[in-house]
Amino acid sequence: MYIREHYLKKIRPFYNSDLIKVLIGVRRSGKSVILRQIISELKGNNVDNCNIIYVNFEDLDYSFIKNEMDLHNFIKERVSGNYKYYFLFDEIQNVENFEKAINSFKATIDCSIFITGSNGKLLSGELATHLSGRYVSFRIMPFSFSEMCRIKSISKDSVQHDDFIEYLNYGGMPQRFMMQSEEMTKVYLRDLYNSIVLRDIIQRSNMKDINILNKIIEYLVLNTSQIFSAKSISKFFKSANRSISLETIYNYLEYITSSLILNKAVRYDIQGKKILTRSDKYYLTDPGFAKINNTGYKTDIGAMIQNIIFNELIHRGYDVYVGKTSKGEVDFIVMNGEYRIYYQVAYLLADEKVIKREFGAYESIKDNYPKYVLSMDKVDFSRNGVIHKNIIDFLLENL
Repeated sequence: MYIREHYLKKIRPFYNSDLIKVLIGVRRSGKSVILRQIISELKGNNVDNCNIIYVNFEDLDYSFIKNEMDLHNFIKERVSGNYKYYFLFDEIQNVENFEKAINSFKATIDCSIFITGSNGKLLSGELATHLSGRYVSFRIMPFSFSEMCRIKSISKDSVQHDDFIEYLNYGGMPQRFMMQSEEMTKVYLRDLYNSIVLRDIIQRSNMKDINILNKIIEYLVLNTSQIFSAKSISKFFKSANRSISLETIYNYLEYITSSLILNKAVRYDIQGKKILTRSDKYYLTDPGFAKINNTGYKTDIGAMIQNIIFNELIHRGYDVYVGKTSKGEVDFIVMNGEYRIYYQVAYLLADEKVIKREFGAYESIKDNYPKYVLSMDKVDFSRNGVIHKNIIDFLLENL
């Protein structure tokens, strides 16, 4: 079992905190494994096994726990005395009104609570109301490229271009590394995609038209890294003799992003210092989903590389935006308070025209924050204070 130290070192300081630890990520991204690793560390810190209560709400053994009172009664029957308990609840969104039970445990039991969920709305609505300011959240992503290299015992010095292409094609969903062939990997990714669509989108939203859903996802995959327009999707459907309203499109997008299969990157006006609404881009949480979710159209390699960089920045814990300038845009801005870093991403800096375009994206940005151009080139093109980095070197910085 691969130890995900990248996340554990962030969660570890909160093991005994009364803040609720919330782990959010797309289905099968490794949240359950991280919970088991936390349990192992708690036991290693001399926490008695009877003081650790782990419940996976996708396990049929716990299917009788349907709402907050069922969960409340289940836990109350298992706690006694003045001991500190550790509650770990996996895929807790399957319990109706779970936040009320969590709030009750926090108020009446000496406990440390960990919860996971595969729905982006886990921290909205009632949970935010009941637990405002009482939780800390961690976004769990599929394996990064550097994690894939660790799993496969690939060092920085031995990594090959083919290793990157494998990741570009099949991504980092943990279980795919257990597959014995390319065909098995494709079958696994297809089944995983279908389970996300069926269980995390269709069932939760009571969606009726599965074909529309799949077509919208297909459109977003084919147009990853492009500025989204609901009107363009509407035209896409009209070309296929289907009519769909803009409101319906936005509703479907909400369901899709809630499943965490796609992430939305909002645009940020660098000069105006404000968020721009409805001018977003969408990126797949795992590039492997692109391989099994198009109808024969060739996915642009530059767009998929940009997708990988976006995911890497999320993996590193950043809030990531698309930057708008007076002359165009910068692919990504990561911000921490007033501090920020800029990233421009290209497949190859093939000629002087491309070099001027990528480095020129920063001409209208006059601040002194770090600015990068990332590409697959091995030659260093750094100039005018803008740092050029090879994409593979960038992805392996923490290896």
